[in-house]
Amino acid sequence: MRWLVGWNRTAAHHHADGTGGPRLHPVAARQLWDGPEPLWAVGDWRPDEIRTVQAEPADPTTRLAVLGRCAAGDDALRAGLRAARGGALRHLTTWPGSYTVVVRTGRRLAVLGDLAGTRPVFHTDFHGGTAYATAALPLADLVEAQLDIGHLAALLACPDIPEALGDGTPYTGVRRLPPGHALVLRDGTRQITGYEPHPTLAAATPRADARQAVDAVREALVDAVHARLTGPHHATGPRPATGADLSGGSASATLALLAAGLPGANPGVTGERLLAVTFNDLATEAARHRAPELERARALAADLRLHHLIVAAGTEALPYAHLDRSPLTDEPGPALAYAARHRHRLAAGATDHLVGNGARQVLDAHPARLADLLMDRRRRHLLKPVSALARAENTATNTATHSLSVPFTVYRAARRLARTGHREGLETAATHLLHADGTPDAPDTRGTTGPLDASLAALAWCRPGPAARWLTAEARADVAARLHTAAVQPSAPTTGLPQRPGERRAAAALHRHAADHRIHEQAVEARGQRLHAPFLDNQVVRACRALPETLRVQPGARAAILRAVLAGAGIHDLPPGWGTPSHASHAAAARTGIAAALGPLLELLDAPLLADAGLVDAGAVRSALRAAARGEALPLDGLAEIVSTEAWLRRLLARRGTCWTGAETHGPRAVAGGVMPPC
Repeated sequence: MRWLVGWNRTAAHHHADGTGGPRLHPVAARQLWDGPEPLWAVGDWRPDEIRTVQAEPADPTTRLAVLGRCAAGDDALRAGLRAARGGALRHLTTWPGSYTVVVRTGRRLAVLGDLAGTRPVFHTDFHGGTAYATAALPLADLVEAQLDIGHLAALLACPDIPEALGDGTPYTGVRRLPPGHALVLRDGTRQITGYEPHPTLAAATPRADARQAVDAVREALVDAVHARLTGPHHATGPRPATGADLSGGSASATLALLAAGLPGANPGVTGERLLAVTFNDLATEAARHRAPELERARALAADLRLHHLIVAAGTEALPYAHLDRSPLTDEPGPALAYAARHRHRLAAGATDHLVGNGARQVLDAHPARLADLLMDRRRRHLLKPVSALARAENTATNTATHSLSVPFTVYRAARRLARTGHREGLETAATHLLHADGTPDAPDTRGTTGPLDASLAALAWCRPGPAARWLTAEARADVAARLHTAAVQPSAPTTGLPQRPGERRAAAALHRHAADHRIHEQAVEARGQRLHAPFLDNQVVRACRALPETLRVQPGARAAILRAVLAGAGIHDLPPGWGTPSHASHAAAARTGIAAALGPLLELLDAPLLADAGLVDAGAVRSALRAAARGEALPLDGLAEIVSTEAWLRRLLARRGTCWTGAETHGPRAVAGGVMPPC
């Protein structure tokens, strides 16, 4: 795990020798600057991923650090530093790539997170000031934080509801900076400020037409991919080999084709061709359905710039395999249940590997956006998406009886959402949460049976998550109390979410996905390898936000946008069936994985720590695992969250050592105290 850490304190807490307080420093760290406000980079950073510039060589009080992949040259960084000295922080987030910025101008220091949340910033009180880092666990070590059981309950019950999670983390006292915000520190005081235009103001500005918006997406995506191919201007030596996926959907295939067609692609070990990986799952019943996808991958890989590699996988790469081998991630996440599967695929990948994660969240229209169209009096634009939903429902149920009722049902749900306010929405979600107990008559949060049910569930201000049905009544009541409290309070200005229901649901889904992607990165990344998700870059997110809702809600909009992106880059010949979504293989793999790992899973949940903390009904979870292994139909997503959180807690308790060294290093097991007394 790679992270950045530093602190800022009041003058009263600065030592006379200028060290600025306790003589602590991170283990195996590289110090970027010293003095009373030190900054370190820790972990497997490449030399070209850490860049620092000063306004003037003799002025150490005005400096800027950029960590990650950033395509800006040194002159652009200095121009950004001068702009930041005048208070313009947004300019520091507009370069292609994915990176974290720390800028110091005199007595003021600012740390900027990204728009999606893949590069978060955490902070906590520390010796009369504020310590900040790009990981939460090191800060928990630093201040001896205990586990926040309430936050874990909210994370399981309502992962997509910002009001339930707030700015908390699994560690008491360690806070998360909202996406699109900056942490500004001055003499130990802190301020959280947004660097993007206010959502209501952004929504009021005229939007570009569809063609201009798609062109902007293409330009941003090409710049993002090119930033990975060329690297920073100051980098020396051979560039790492670059690769991408040809399995996993149209988004990853788009990145592979763009990378293969752009100048600057480093051949690495594959001659003059970019490495394209296709994952072939041989252990599930859905394997026979992968034949069309494999044929499309072979057709795409016929490009002379692509070196195609098919990675065959058996039971060793099923979901839930080898949970005990995953590294300790910063936070829990459902990605831990699928880590072995992705590690097997990425072991054959390139040193720099492009993935299509985030495309669905930034390009697709969340069903709740239908309510936004009603608010804008654009009722006619509901016709095509509702008709497509009716056809999908008829196909799923093998009947045509719903074709007339579906449009009216969806329209009523969208109109009801358009008229729902913040307070009513949160109180309704709290009511659903209290009844999400998994009983047959309960309003199941995600246990839908078809496209219509899924869309109707999404046409709400907010909804509990898939794991809520497995929580105890006490845990659900505690989280519901959080929602009721948030409902009667003004909407927190630091959430950074729009007020229109559709845009709000889409933004919350993006932030949750970005947080899960970060855990996925930590769980699967091999030393020296980098996973790049260009769809989650700032400039790509901004360009996708400008796509009009009327374009987003059209059936097949994501595939059409990606086709236009490729056509603009000169790529026109795509195989038949390209862009067709398929989720059957994912569900089949999850069910097969549970059956194959049933013994270890039952052992893991025999006496779970989550049950000791009063969060889950262990017996109900074990019964659900046995039912899933037998092939019974039931929602599986919530099980992944619970299993992953339990595995993460056990890895955390088994941890030895600390992230810090020095004369005042604290005990290594402080964060375990929230679950059980330290040994």
